[in-house]
Amino acid sequence: MKLSAVDLSPVPDDGTATDAYEHTVEAAQQAEKLGFERFWVAEHHGMTDIVAGTTPEVLLGHLAAETDSIRLGSGAVLLNHYSPFKVAETFGALSALAPGRIDAGLGRANGSPATDHALETERRVENPDERHEAKIEAVVSHLFDDFPDEHAYSDLEIVRSDAEPPVPWVLGSSPSSAAIAAKLGLRYCFAAFIRPGLATQSFETYREQFRPSPLPGGLEEPAGMVAVNAVCAETDTKAARQRAVAEASFRRIQRGEPPARPTVADAIDELGGVPDPTPASLPADEWPRAVSGSPETLADLLERLAADIGVEEVMIQQAVADHETALRSHELLAEGVGLETA
Repeated sequence: MKLSAVDLSPVPDDGTATDAYEHTVEAAQQAEKLGFERFWVAEHHGMTDIVAGTTPEVLLGHLAAETDSIRLGSGAVLLNHYSPFKVAETFGALSALAPGRIDAGLGRANGSPATDHALETERRVENPDERHEAKIEAVVSHLFDDFPDEHAYSDLEIVRSDAEPPVPWVLGSSPSSAAIAAKLGLRYCFAAFIRPGLATQSFETYREQFRPSPLPGGLEEPAGMVAVNAVCAETDTKAARQRAVAEASFRRIQRGEPPARPTVADAIDELGGVPDPTPASLPADEWPRAVSGSPETLADLLERLAADIGVEEVMIQQAVADHETALRSHELLAEGVGLETA
């Protein structure tokens, strides 16, 4: 099994975005040394007191200079906010900075009305799935300079390296995003930390509807990855204590509160006790929003999930109390999976 990571650049208590970005750089460098396949950064808006991951395209340029070999990408760039040409220009420049190791993870999400208005996001459009599909296709066509001669954009060019262009991925958390990835014949990453119960259905949709890609950079056969909220510690019990932070954060979101990350002690208090350790065996259609375990337990859980939904790569997303816990979790999980360190 391959392991990857996505980082939201959480702002530490009494810290700033500068501290958050320094932690993201350290996490990317650690992931590279541990043998992780790729390291993605996220795009969230209107929560800068909690997460500083607002502009993945900027942060990726810095990470390109601070790493040597690991693949870097967006998890995701929110395509509904931007023009496909500008997104392609951005990722073309990133590819020139880090030739052959950039992933263009393409997704969508709406925020608050004020945030969407500030971003000039179209909140009400006819056939939103068709529009999203068309924008993804346009990004790929720009990245690979694949517009036909008669197309209005055929003369537009983006900067690029002499290595492979950025690899396009469709990101989502529902069967509708899976259907788009299948129709375009592109790689698909499912966010199980958002809607874990739809993971099996989404990958079934992806495989059933998949057709060889008409696009450059596409696939002849399906290829996917699942993103999971997971924390690893020395024992199952200790890992469950760390998972309390994610569980409490989810409850705050459900209550309509800001998803600020509590301390472990405060999270346990909010939950009314330490969460039970994640069971050693979980059906794919009953996967919780967060899992935890010792290196052996968690590695086995992730292997089972990957096998159940038919993927070979798992991306780790974390909601833990502090940066040191996150780094230690990645270290232990890499050990449990048996990654080859650099």
